[in-house]
Amino acid sequence: MDWLMRMNRALDHIEMNLANEIMLKDVAQCACCSSHQFQRMFSFITNVSLAEYIRRRRLTLAAIELQNSDTKVVDIAVKYGYESPVSFARAFYALHGVNPAKAREEGTALKAYPRLSFLISIKGAEPVNYRIETKESFEVFGMERIFSLNGQETPADFWKQSHENGEVERLAANAGGVPDFLNPHYHQVHSVCSYTATEEETFPYMLCAFKKEKSTTKGYTVINIPAYTWAIFPSEPFTWDQFDGVMETLYQRFFTEWLPTAGYEQVNGLEFEITGSKDGQQFVELWFAVRKIT
Repeated sequence: MDWLMRMNRALDHIEMNLANEIMLKDVAQCACCSSHQFQRMFSFITNVSLAEYIRRRRLTLAAIELQNSDTKVVDIAVKYGYESPVSFARAFYALHGVNPAKAREEGTALKAYPRLSFLISIKGAEPVNYRIETKESFEVFGMERIFSLNGQETPADFWKQSHENGEVERLAANAGGVPDFLNPHYHQVHSVCSYTATEEETFPYMLCAFKKEKSTTKGYTVINIPAYTWAIFPSEPFTWDQFDGVMETLYQRFFTEWLPTAGYEQVNGLEFEITGSKDGQQFVELWFAVRKIT
């Protein structure tokens, strides 16, 4: 319930500031998490980006104000964060299908996007498979990049580029095998996210291998992962063409079904995406660093 309270507190902050500048870091602070962590949770829970939700809410209020006041269009545009009547009219038309002047005419059909609230939803009979494991500190190494939350390049682009230029294969060759404390069916190369602090509205992401004695780490970034409790969510076996759908489902179930009721919270958004193969099929595990809510 504490998790729900914090998420709704973040939505309250957004709602109270729709006519002001909304800083992502302030929203995230209301939910007691990082900017990157909040954006990811929000999009997986709602199936819409935070920026798009704010845009819809502002244009909903703008339409109401147009219908119920004589305020000039230019003043309403500025109030809801648009630099000019032209950019406001373009955004308004994209959402409502009419221009702002038309919205003032009686009988004009408009769209209203209500304020969201986070609630616990009873889904039914589908179980969420997971396990809780406490691991001692360990090291990983690999290729690191810092991504902007609103940048054009994504971790998926990083993976694609690294496959194309052979870096993934080279990292796998330098891994030296899978450490004894891991499933022997794991692949050599995985990814880890949010393992260190970076500048606001950025996050670190690494294509990594688990370090062992035989690993060759020269030329790579090496990071230490402290001892944590991990909530681990395994997938069912699948084929590679199903990968995106499997990942999306695992993340959604973690954020919408497990996290709100489990009595745990994420630690700084730290997570691994672990892949493996067995009997000719693929599997994935999502590892989330967690701690009990006190």
